Amino acid sequence: MRKNSRKHLLAGLIGIILSVMSLSLNAATAPDWILKDANGNEVSLSDYREKALILHFWATWCPYCKKLQPGLERLYRKYKEDGLEVLAISWWEDEDARPQEVLEDRGVTFKTLLDGDDVAKEYGVKGTPTTFFINKRGKLIWVTNGSDPDDPKMEEVLRGMLAD
Repeated sequence: MRKNSRKHLLAGLIGIILSVMSLSLNAATAPDWILKDANGNEVSLSDYREKALILHFWATWCPYCKKLQPGLERLYRKYKEDGLEVLAISWWEDEDARPQEVLEDRGVTFKTLLDGDDVAKEYGVKGTPTTFFINKRGKLIWVTNGSDPDDPKMEEVLRGMLAD
């Protein structure tokens, strides 16, 4: 690697770290909610306090969600020992949908919650997938509507959240 390339890479990494840190200082607090999982257990955002959380709004019929979920699963497996949680919220579903079964069939191990239409509205979600990155203090750090399972920005933001 050339000397100039290393400088640019280092400057870029420092910029990303500073961006994530400044976002966490000025970020809005994620609205709290209570939803049920497939077993009828109540789950709330406050259950995930002091954890870095990826909150993934999705629907079983969404091809872009299906494309993104393996990337979220890879991040979850890689960083769960460091305190990462990934939680999906299913919304805008057909009446007979079985979201947890769909995730399990896709090899996804993180939990999904059901009937998240009101929560999606509260978060301003307009479409699927919409994925929020929430830091350990409950602050919204970043949101993406992307479906690229290999988007490096996801891991960059996540690392900043875990270091925060």
